[in-house]
Amino acid sequence: MLAPAEILQMEDEDRLERQARQAMHASWYGASAARSASVARFARGGFAEQAERLGLPGVSRTFKLDRLGAYATKILAAAMILVGCYFLGHALLIQAKAVLAQVLLDRAWETTLATGKPTKAWSWADTWPLARISFPTLNETAIVLQEAGGEAMAFGPAHVAASPKPGAAGVSVIGGHRDTHFSFIKHLKVGDEIVIETPERKTVRYRMTGSTIVHAGASGIATKAKTQRLALVTCYPFDAVERGPLRYVVFAEAK
Repeated sequence: MLAPAEILQMEDEDRLERQARQAMHASWYGASAARSASVARFARGGFAEQAERLGLPGVSRTFKLDRLGAYATKILAAAMILVGCYFLGHALLIQAKAVLAQVLLDRAWETTLATGKPTKAWSWADTWPLARISFPTLNETAIVLQEAGGEAMAFGPAHVAASPKPGAAGVSVIGGHRDTHFSFIKHLKVGDEIVIETPERKTVRYRMTGSTIVHAGASGIATKAKTQRLALVTCYPFDAVERGPLRYVVFAEAK
């Protein structure tokens, strides 16, 4: 058992030890406060330089990397905006060209009906109106061009030359772009009417019988048939940006 004097001595030692710890903590907090003030100055400017003077090279390097990262982010954002503007402008150009082309093709079609001779919509065109296709339930109409090619399809749906002509016996295949002239065929339903008009003023009314998704390399579309049929083909999916191997096909048969 400790004597009262020993207890007082221990209490004095404890008091001195506590005071020493408090002094040390005060010194540490004072240094921390000083560093906090310095950090505040960093935020106002000269962060990297202040960090280097305080012997914090890691902070300096981190801040420089952060600044480089911020610059890179701004440059990337600007580049993305420019790319987005380019694609938006390109898409609008395609849409405008498709609409304008159909106006000119409508005129050429009327001339074809009046003269009975194929008429080009513009002098340098390598294609001409072959038929007019209408979708009464969707209130859509388009001029079908002779032969389906990349250039021809930029102006309207085009007939695949290896298949019978629209209105003739067999399966007539007509291709169109999913984002312009055939963007609406996804809304066709079984039983909907599709009308084909030929240069000979012949009108053939078809009824949609179904639709399917096929691979471009194995469509399975047989062009031989005893009756008049249609196969309307476009790229799939409709909302895709890049061209893929899938095709959406609408089948129809003459009534």
